[in-house]
Amino acid sequence: MKFLKTKIGRLRLVALLEGLSLLVLVFIAVPLKYAWHDPSLVKTMGPIHGFLFLFFVINTISVGVEYNWKFKETTWKVLLACVIPFGTFYVDYTILSRMEER
Repeated sequence: MKFLKTKIGRLRLVALLEGLSLLVLVFIAVPLKYAWHDPSLVKTMGPIHGFLFLFFVINTISVGVEYNWKFKETTWKVLLACVIPFGTFYVDYTILSRMEER
């Protein structure tokens, strides 16, 4: 419940969900689609990941504006993390968790 109390906490929660959805899509759903010719998980996870991706980007920009992040120092790193597998977990550990402690 502590994640829901602050905007950074909510961003961390969305980052976790977005990161998990990307991992499921890349490492489970896509191999199932191409190796075993079963596209059902891609059809399910694709829209879910798309929604979480957009929600993450919108939340990142919102938090960046509210906390006066400098784009060249922080915002671009957080935004880049959502397109790299395991990126959101790294950014959560190195940037977001430290900001929430302040």
